Amino acid sequence: MTGERPPARTTDPVAVRRGMFGATGSGDTSGYGGLRRSSTLPTSTPRPYGEWFDDAIDTLTAVLADSGLAPSEVIEDVVVDRGGLTLHVQRAHLPLLARVLRDVERLRFEMCLGVSGVHYPDDAGRELHAVYPLLSITHNRRLLLDVAAPDDDPHIPSVTTIYPTNDWHERETYDFFGIVFDGHPSLTRIEMPDDWEGHPQRKDYPLGGIPVEYKGARIPPPDERRSYN
Repeated sequence: MTGERPPARTTDPVAVRRGMFGATGSGDTSGYGGLRRSSTLPTSTPRPYGEWFDDAIDTLTAVLADSGLAPSEVIEDVVVDRGGLTLHVQRAHLPLLARVLRDVERLRFEMCLGVSGVHYPDDAGRELHAVYPLLSITHNRRLLLDVAAPDDDPHIPSVTTIYPTNDWHERETYDFFGIVFDGHPSLTRIEMPDDWEGHPQRKDYPLGGIPVEYKGARIPPPDERRSYN
């Protein structure tokens, strides 16, 4: 992982979805070929955030300051959307923030429920995202951590030393999205064969028409899978 930060978050659309499923390069059999829809991410939320969110951010700010870090060096953005709290985190500081969230008594997010990959091909410099749902059993609270990395440097620090149960989750996200979790004890594919080329849940992965290794089958392109009279 390089020391460079991904570009700042933008309020511009991160993608324009065409058709019902967003497929390109093949015939449209959905009947929604003319559909166009912009995809945007929730923007920064001004204070007060409401509920327990303000106290949590104040606690994080104080702990980070004691560590000699300005909050803006660690947390890019605070977003409250649909009643949930999301922290957009600088990837280099993800392990530090995760440890603080786990260990500080006023926070105590003891559980990380995995990691999900997201691919925004049009979000220049921030194409890959890893999203971590955290749960505080002590306080009965949940929040999300969102960490971005560019396609040409898809590295994010592993959190397995802090949340060991993320071992297989990070392997799955690597397998399907190509995010490299630095420091993982054994970052290998977990679902696809070891010699599989590409990462099947990325938006730029072909939908069909590629040879399949199992039973010598072939998946036809979407426009060849059915026909109309």
